[in-house]
Amino acid sequence: MSKWNLIIDVENCTNCNVCVLACYDEYYGNEFPGYAAEMPKFDHRWIDIKQKVRGEGSLLDVAYLPVLCQHCDDAPCLKAAGNGAVKKRDDGIVIIDPVKSKGQKQIVDACPYGAIWWNEEKQIPQHWIFDAHLLDEGWKEPRIQQVCATQAARAIKVSDAEMARIAEAEGLEHLYPEHGTRPRIWYKNLHRYTKAFIAGSVEAAKDGVVDCVEGASVTLTKDGNVIQRTVTDNYGDFKFDDLDENSGAYQVRVEAADAGAKHLDVTLRESVCLGAISL
Repeated sequence: MSKWNLIIDVENCTNCNVCVLACYDEYYGNEFPGYAAEMPKFDHRWIDIKQKVRGEGSLLDVAYLPVLCQHCDDAPCLKAAGNGAVKKRDDGIVIIDPVKSKGQKQIVDACPYGAIWWNEEKQIPQHWIFDAHLLDEGWKEPRIQQVCATQAARAIKVSDAEMARIAEAEGLEHLYPEHGTRPRIWYKNLHRYTKAFIAGSVEAAKDGVVDCVEGASVTLTKDGNVIQRTVTDNYGDFKFDDLDENSGAYQVRVEAADAGAKHLDVTLRESVCLGAISL
């Protein structure tokens, strides 16, 4: 059976908030019986874009992460709900019934992603419903995809086996997999938000002039094992990304023909910029 999935490419998200506005446009002032009650005018962000700043100076990296209902196959909200207030549809979409869920604030508390919002006025939990009401009318994609100018969001309806193949081929990940909820939201380039990097710039003096070194060989090792290799770009910059935060001691070796070599010890907590490395 084909089920809905959403792929979000963190690399392409620019924090333009058009998807946030489209969600607000769709649900504020509108009731969709059986799907969702009206979204409050203030304080709800069913699509909530988080920001992560890594590095510093010319090697600064800013990433944006849209967080929304993950439509989990093993949804904690479903387990927490009483009176059949939360249901998992055959197409993979999770729906919080706007009538049956009244007064059930525990549904909000059950979500480990913080993606369910409490409507104080109506006394109900609410979330992004994957625009299920539109899909049921024949729409081919939810509005989050329709309005995204950078193609950061892509909804697909495929079998679980096919989705597993796509995830493997495209390097897709789940947000906070330790929760074990089996989400139907997938992220590409998630390391931009969840991991750390080690970066620097290589320079050397020649004929009394200090200039950047292009094509220098840079090797990252840990405990005697090579982790990554790269070469500097035309600005002399290099970056080793997708490293675990607080992962401890690393060694960086920089080597360039006619310029020599240098070895640096690095302790990684958050992303580290080594600055200018003079050979």
